[in-house]
Amino acid sequence: MSDLDIRSSDPKQLIAGATGDWEVIIGLEVHAQVTSEAKLFSGASTAYGSPPNANVSLVDAAMPGMLPVINEECVRQAIRTGHGLKAEINAKSVFDRKNYFYPDLPQGYQISQFKQPIVGEGLVTVSIGPDRHGGFEDIDVRIERLHLEQDAGKSIHDQEPTLSYVDLNRSGVALMEIVSKPDMRSADEAKAYVAKLRNIMRYLGTCDGNMEQGSLRADVNVSVRRPGSPLGTRCEIKNVNSIRFIGQAIDHEARRQIGILEDGGKIDQETRLFDPVKGETRSMRSKEEAHDYRYFPDPDLLPLEVTQAYIDDLKEGLPELPDPKKARYIAAFGLSVYDASVLTAEMERAEHFEQMVGAGAEPKRAANWVINEASGVLDRVTPQANTAIVSMIVDGTISSKIAKDVLEIVVQVGGDPRQLVDDRGLRQVTDTGEIERAVDNVIAANPDKVEQARAKPTMAGWFVGQVMKATGGKANPQAVNDLVKAKLGL
Repeated sequence: MSDLDIRSSDPKQLIAGATGDWEVIIGLEVHAQVTSEAKLFSGASTAYGSPPNANVSLVDAAMPGMLPVINEECVRQAIRTGHGLKAEINAKSVFDRKNYFYPDLPQGYQISQFKQPIVGEGLVTVSIGPDRHGGFEDIDVRIERLHLEQDAGKSIHDQEPTLSYVDLNRSGVALMEIVSKPDMRSADEAKAYVAKLRNIMRYLGTCDGNMEQGSLRADVNVSVRRPGSPLGTRCEIKNVNSIRFIGQAIDHEARRQIGILEDGGKIDQETRLFDPVKGETRSMRSKEEAHDYRYFPDPDLLPLEVTQAYIDDLKEGLPELPDPKKARYIAAFGLSVYDASVLTAEMERAEHFEQMVGAGAEPKRAANWVINEASGVLDRVTPQANTAIVSMIVDGTISSKIAKDVLEIVVQVGGDPRQLVDDRGLRQVTDTGEIERAVDNVIAANPDKVEQARAKPTMAGWFVGQVMKATGGKANPQAVNDLVKAKLGL
């Protein structure tokens, strides 16, 4: 058995065809733009959104006699990413020329790494879920390599009907290409893997992960086979720049290949594109192999050598990454696996939660508030404001319902939540006399429902809802519930 075949699909992941079940095999090549102010081999800016061809040096434009000079920051970021992927770091790596022609590739070759990349084999643990019980399944996706390479420019075809333009702003920008083993067995696993990679790099600050701007994109390799059979012929779907599109592309491509094989055809190894409007892949060109690119060491660049001390220092300086952070949240704060997973899945969400805890919020309540109520507005509400809201729920100043209203007010107009509660008269009514009067009024106005509630005690919830409505949501819900039951004799 090949080492590529060590993991089989769960039976639930198999795809039912007309002639039996099929297994989908997925590997990804993720291209991540390195967070750096300058390009890989020149001092030109990497700023996004500049006018066309504004960030182009003579090196980027491949002017005669121009020589590349390695940017140490890009090397540092690649090694830090390698540590984040639990990968081996190669003290010596080599830059190669990958030869192919494209209009926005000025040199006629791309400087990349082939046989000796800067980062070797690694491992990423991906959590799949939650399922309907809130549980997660962890799978390991093996990393084959991470290598540095320069990006190409951008061809623009929609400005004039008979002309194409070339923007070289992106030409020479540093990319980390992260190549996985074919260890994924469903679109959900592939989507979770890309999300986890993105999360790790954002924690590290090595790639901003902005897929809309193209700083993170993936080439998706898909093949299908009968369960337990040898690997099938794969097709590569190029430059998919959305996690949702990655899932759609895999699902369509797997079905397409199954249809061909069940009709007695064969799969041609080729490169394809995904059309998100039609939700389908289409042929682009036959798939190249390594020999098609005529790789050879770049004569203008010496082998890249770094010391073990340099590698170790970068490892020591890493921030806390998602997996250790999740484990700490579970152990130190008593959070559930679900809550810890959701909080750490986005760096900003985890930071907001920790600042709330640091400001005095009880961890479990803070987690619940961040995940269920404030998740969509964390960029517009400070951790201190959310802490104040949660604290007022805990001490009984406001009800959970009023807390949501306070959050909405803070989002819209800002201000101190406690002051807003006082100024707008939103404090929770705890005076049992006032609550009792409201309960009596509701019961007196609905004698028909009183008998229904006595026959069917769950009807008491209707009375509670009416009292809460009558008090503008400010009555203490537990007090209302107790008084309703007492008055109804339940």
